[in-house]
Amino acid sequence: MGFLKPDLPQVDYPEWSKGTRSERIQPLARHWAEVGFGTPIALHLFYVVKILLYILGGWLFALATNGIEGFTDVGSWWTEPIVFQKVVLFTMLFEVTGLGCGFGPLNNRFFPPMGSILYWLRPGTIRLPPWPGRIPLTKGTARTPLDAGLYGALLVILLVALFSDGTGPIPAINSTVGLLPMWQIWTVLGLLAVLGLRDKVIFLAARGEVYGSFTVAFLFAGVSAVDMILAAKLVCMVIWIGAATSKLNKHFPFVISTMMSNSPIVRTKRLKRMFFEHFPDDLRPGRVSRFVAHFSTVVEGLVPVVLFFSHGGWPTAIAAFVMVCFHLGILTSIPMGVPLEWNVFMIFCVLTLFVGHAGIGLSDLTSPLPLVLFAVLAVTVALGNLFPRKVSFLPGMRYYAGNWDTTQWCMKPSALEKIDNGLVSIASMPQSQLEKIYGSPEQAEVMLYSGYAFRSMNTHGRALFTLVERAMPAGHQGEYVVTEGERLCSTAVGWNFGDGHMHNEQLIAAMQERCHFEPGEVRVVLLDGQPIHRQTQEYRLVDAATGEFERGVVQVADMVTRQPWDYTVPVQVYRNAGADAR
Repeated sequence: MGFLKPDLPQVDYPEWSKGTRSERIQPLARHWAEVGFGTPIALHLFYVVKILLYILGGWLFALATNGIEGFTDVGSWWTEPIVFQKVVLFTMLFEVTGLGCGFGPLNNRFFPPMGSILYWLRPGTIRLPPWPGRIPLTKGTARTPLDAGLYGALLVILLVALFSDGTGPIPAINSTVGLLPMWQIWTVLGLLAVLGLRDKVIFLAARGEVYGSFTVAFLFAGVSAVDMILAAKLVCMVIWIGAATSKLNKHFPFVISTMMSNSPIVRTKRLKRMFFEHFPDDLRPGRVSRFVAHFSTVVEGLVPVVLFFSHGGWPTAIAAFVMVCFHLGILTSIPMGVPLEWNVFMIFCVLTLFVGHAGIGLSDLTSPLPLVLFAVLAVTVALGNLFPRKVSFLPGMRYYAGNWDTTQWCMKPSALEKIDNGLVSIASMPQSQLEKIYGSPEQAEVMLYSGYAFRSMNTHGRALFTLVERAMPAGHQGEYVVTEGERLCSTAVGWNFGDGHMHNEQLIAAMQERCHFEPGEVRVVLLDGQPIHRQTQEYRLVDAATGEFERGVVQVADMVTRQPWDYTVPVQVYRNAGADAR
């Protein structure tokens, strides 16, 4: 891997192309274990620059506040609550415009490197309402001028808030500047709520479960500014402990080994191989991966408790240092999906909330509102772990857990042509983007299979590609191109971030409405996440034109014991529509 030159998989294409899917993925899985995505150092530096620009943006918006002065005099204003408010709203703006999670090549977004604002200001693009049959005025999947206007209004009010001044001194929290006007907070939440009911993708892209929750906490300043800070601390606690709880599974060590293979910090192949059981024949997570997975889960689940209850002194300092290192560890690995600014934001939370306002704790409550917010978020996390098909992995706080709802789309070339002609979109289909980048259909196909290898390095990949063979009609597998639901989602709705809730039956129906696929032209594998109380994952096989034709379950134990190229996961079928549907 060079500064500008990527380290791409090297295969004998004529010989390699003769193999089965399993045989073609095998050398690419080994390449991933030693090299990762193979991106040049310059690309990692590109993301580092983006992080620095994000930090600079938050810094400058803080300084745009009357009473916050001195670019280098951070010590005089870093604990001002209005600074925290502005960082929250700036990060929401950063994310909802498409500059944050899911940005750029490390999320398979090339031309252009983002969607979001390019889609959501454009009528005619696809929107996905969460409850169209229950919430009035939300039916339909076409974005209207009203939807575009609401999204534009959210961007405007966020900018208005970022350039606003505080309401005046608040001695109770040692603030000389005060807080943002309450009408701005209500307006942001109102627009986010309406947008979320019209299109769940925008709510998820704004990271409503994080920045929306903090914004709700800002409302409590109307009762007491102390309650606002305490509520923000409790939101952090739900994020950390909820995420740690979701990692109590057999999937997470696979995330560690796969993430470390792609880390720009872990440079040598010899060190990367240590994260696997026995390279190159056994690519299950090794002892190092299992230790890192379990240790980091303990840190994320227990250290925040010390941080919350210590109220200053050495215990707070040590706990804060550990949590900063925890998020730096994720940040420096530059994980796929690139949730980078979120980790920077959580480091800022550690410092400004738990160190800067260490003395504020439960004994300072003046109303039950912070506890109500905590309870609502905790129940949402619990429901997300119990019913992953019903709750997105984002509000379910199942970050990095390796336990995601995923899909694979099997499409004939005629279907790809219909998608290009039928969807209002900015980006072309992933295969076209890969050909533009790598210069030939052959190299593009190798990189497509490298994406399959990445998916297979995670546990669910074994089940997905087992089910892909069941989804396509027997004897006709060669007629289909298999595409990640993630990649298709970026083309169809403008944003993707590891969440199968955005490319499930709802998106299939929306695309069928526009593209009019023929029976057998598009087959989709949908694999739900694992409920925390079961050791199985449910799946569905869907034909875009005729509907679901099979459903059943796979055992988690059967996935974690297999190699990335072993697609013989046993399947327990609950419903099968018969050979005609297949």
